[in-house]
Amino acid sequence: MILIGERINGMFRDVGRGIGEGDKAPIHEWALRQVKAGADYLDLNVGPASENPVQAMAWLVDTVQEVTDCPLSLDSTNYDAIEAGLKRCKRPALINSVPAERAKLERVLPMAKQYRASIIGLAMDAKGIPKDADGRLALAMEILAAAMEFDIPPEDIFIDPLILPVNVGQDHGPEALETIRQVKLLSNPAPKTVVGLSNISQKCVNRPLVDRTFTAMAMACGLEAAIMNVCDDELIATVATARIILNKDIYCDSYLKVYKGRGL
Repeated sequence: MILIGERINGMFRDVGRGIGEGDKAPIHEWALRQVKAGADYLDLNVGPASENPVQAMAWLVDTVQEVTDCPLSLDSTNYDAIEAGLKRCKRPALINSVPAERAKLERVLPMAKQYRASIIGLAMDAKGIPKDADGRLALAMEILAAAMEFDIPPEDIFIDPLILPVNVGQDHGPEALETIRQVKLLSNPAPKTVVGLSNISQKCVNRPLVDRTFTAMAMACGLEAAIMNVCDDELIATVATARIILNKDIYCDSYLKVYKGRGL
């Protein structure tokens, strides 16, 4: 399971203030905390309040790389900001994200090729998110076909089936799980799958429980990556335990300790 730390996001008050005031302290703190917790990537999002997202993304990348060489996931709908960040990344990054819209794919895919970046493709288009798995898979196939046109291999593509909060989109949950299961049938080698995990529990009660339960279910369907709160010990324990049950890791009595220390 590829763990992508979600916390360096301008939507969070402390990070947004840090970006706005040029204060590196909260950025450094969350970068180090997430890496220590086991993040494989750090997701960077300057948030909606930045007056100059291009400049802010470049600053954010530089600031994080002052304290860690962990690979970065650059998260923005402003692709000029994404490119500004890619230019400064010391390691191949993840572009988060692009929908199945031709104009946007033609903007993002050449960048991914130039900077050796992987991309998160969203199972949506200008009409929105399909309600069923078949609609999501059709859009995933469009993204995959476009990537192949630009010589980007399927294994560098992450398909996000897009999960909605269970309190408002309960019927979407099973369809997202079925999408994760069937993405592996789209090509050989197949693209990877990823979710923005906290979306499933947004504005719900028992948020940690909802997140943990969905994580285990999605992993059983083949989920390979999640943008998530990597500092939630119980969530990480769920990931580690699911890997044991799914025969991804060898069981030992100290498997939780082993999993948490895998990147150290």
